[in-house]
Amino acid sequence: MTASAKPYFRAISGRSKPPTLEMDLPKAPKPARRRKDDFYPTGQPEAIRGLLQSDGARIRSLGTVWEPACGDGAMVREIRAAGIPCCASDLIDRGCPDAWQADFFGCLRSRAPAIITNPPYSLINARDGHGRWLRHTLDIPGWRYLALLLSWDWPAARANGLGELLDAHPFSYCYLMRWKLDFTGEGSPPQRNAWFVWDRDDVRTEPGFRWMVRPAKDAPTGPGLFDGVFA
Repeated sequence: MTASAKPYFRAISGRSKPPTLEMDLPKAPKPARRRKDDFYPTGQPEAIRGLLQSDGARIRSLGTVWEPACGDGAMVREIRAAGIPCCASDLIDRGCPDAWQADFFGCLRSRAPAIITNPPYSLINARDGHGRWLRHTLDIPGWRYLALLLSWDWPAARANGLGELLDAHPFSYCYLMRWKLDFTGEGSPPQRNAWFVWDRDDVRTEPGFRWMVRPAKDAPTGPGLFDGVFA
């Protein structure tokens, strides 16, 4: 190195090194903590109203509905308002009218021929619940129709035996919602949801697919108003 070049290298040697690509990347946000007892109430009535609008005739033909994860009764009130008898239960009393406290896994027979619920996701997903909620439901007698409100990507998981369970017991059809449900009330819901339906009187061997449009917020409720079939 020549004498004339030494001052230049001494000048730049004290400069800080440029940040690496790894340093420039933003850190991934920590996963949000799940709510206690996985309680995410279906406060928006459009979800259950959409199901009643789509499958109302079938549900009504069975006579009675059981909501085994009723929470504060958001879906129960809509089902009853449509003139369909609905019995309700939950592990914890959250104020649902005429509900009883019961552990779903302690129920060895369905309380009604139709079951409609938004189950605790931690008990039905692949990672944590290993599909336990669905396994128990499939094992108990007494029901003909089952509708579960879940995230749209739920059936894609194959870990922990959930994939094998759905291969052996596929749902009859699903309704993919063309809008997003805000379970937290915080806005900007991150996922899409669907109703997954098992109908023991449906003879199809492969799951069917149907769209569900969002019912109008001011749509009237009451007996006989959800008897159409959405295809």
